[in-house]
Amino acid sequence: MRRLFLLLMMICTTPVWADSLDQLYKVAGWPEQRAHFTDALDAAQQRYRNSLPPAVYQALVNNSNQRFQAQAVDKRAEAQLRANLSDPAPALAFFQSPLGRKIVAAELLATRRDQLAKNAKGLPKVQASDNRLLIIGHLAQALPAREAGAEVSLAIAGVAADSLSQMIPGLLGGGQAQGLLDGQRQRLMEQIGSELNNTLLYVYRDLSDAELEEFATFAESAEGKAYYKAALAAIRAGLAVGQETSQLK
Repeated sequence: MRRLFLLLMMICTTPVWADSLDQLYKVAGWPEQRAHFTDALDAAQQRYRNSLPPAVYQALVNNSNQRFQAQAVDKRAEAQLRANLSDPAPALAFFQSPLGRKIVAAELLATRRDQLAKNAKGLPKVQASDNRLLIIGHLAQALPAREAGAEVSLAIAGVAADSLSQMIPGLLGGGQAQGLLDGQRQRLMEQIGSELNNTLLYVYRDLSDAELEEFATFAESAEGKAYYKAALAAIRAGLAVGQETSQLK
């Protein structure tokens, strides 16, 4: 009877959580961020056009379009978010709040094509009070920005290498390729980390100190940590860095 009761509870609550998860995915800006990633990928493809042989360039375009097909990326990311976030309600409540919506809007603005082009040579140095710097420091520790940024960079940069290895099988042995990937990931994280505080100051520049502190409080809470841990897993699953395109679903 006890097991039957638990089973019934799971059946009754799973659709609600599933709906909440789907809402969270949309409210937190995941589809828009994926679209912005596609814009960055298109720009990278254009940069490769004149530096690669036509056959290799076409393989790159075909491979990246297959690997990063919008619905497939969303499906992989949302499935991983669902698998790792047992209760999406606290994060959904936060991102549905006026502050949460303001945070998502700031993040989406920062990754827009025109804004990336505007800041291609680096972000302006943001001056801030000691109190604001302290809050940003807490936020920098709580958000997986280093890790997520590295995955996005590797996903874009890795398309050419993946396409080339498809045309020339065995170009890099599995162990060698993974070692290079891990080394590049660590270097990117260090590079992102060195500018992270200023990046966060710029992205969230329109948040007041009080709003920024409330954001940091959520990010450092058990619920916030659970969300951002699941979010990083979702980013990695969606972008599938290091995985062969033929193996992706």
